[in-house]
Amino acid sequence: MAHARLRVSLPEGTWIRDVSTAHPDAHVRVLAILSRTTSGVGLVSIDAPDLSAVLDAMRDHEGVTALDVVERTDDRAVVRFETPEPLLAFASGAAGVPIEPPVDIRDGEATLTVTLPHERLSTLGEALDSFGLDHAVEAVYRAAEDERLLTERQHRLLALAAERGYYDTPRECTLTDLAEEVGQAKSTVSEVLHRAEGHLVDDYLGDGDDVGRAAR
Repeated sequence: MAHARLRVSLPEGTWIRDVSTAHPDAHVRVLAILSRTTSGVGLVSIDAPDLSAVLDAMRDHEGVTALDVVERTDDRAVVRFETPEPLLAFASGAAGVPIEPPVDIRDGEATLTVTLPHERLSTLGEALDSFGLDHAVEAVYRAAEDERLLTERQHRLLALAAERGYYDTPRECTLTDLAEEVGQAKSTVSEVLHRAEGHLVDDYLGDGDDVGRAAR
């Protein structure tokens, strides 16, 4: 599995692009979205200096068929809305990839995160394309796996070595110092650190894994 962060340019004519580009100082966060066959209902939070103008723009846009203000302060509101064009939700559903809230939207661009098998990233890209959503993958990185990259022993010793300055230049701690502190043979400490370092290097370089290569 992998985490991917994408930046999506929303099409002109959609309410979210039109409203957010007309009010570039507004920060819209999609908290929840549910797509139906031909429409969608969602919950967004909006932070804006001129909040009333943003809400009025939403009400006036033909892409918003219903709007209810759930809560409001001077510069922030939580709004329930309905729209016939929840394009991100449609694309997500078509690809079978759930979008993780919140989705941050500013000035016509959305930043979103998904967790998915790496091979489904291209499927999501094709779905976004089919709904006219230009996009770029900003980062791909490995999700937490069932097995830890390092054993508890390796992690503890590596953390201690870093804390004591073993990896500083020049070194503030020697292998002998570490061995004495943990009460183990110098050769044992060296082997544990070497294995831990090897795992970290393999993980960073991908070790043949497509996710590792894509993240670089």
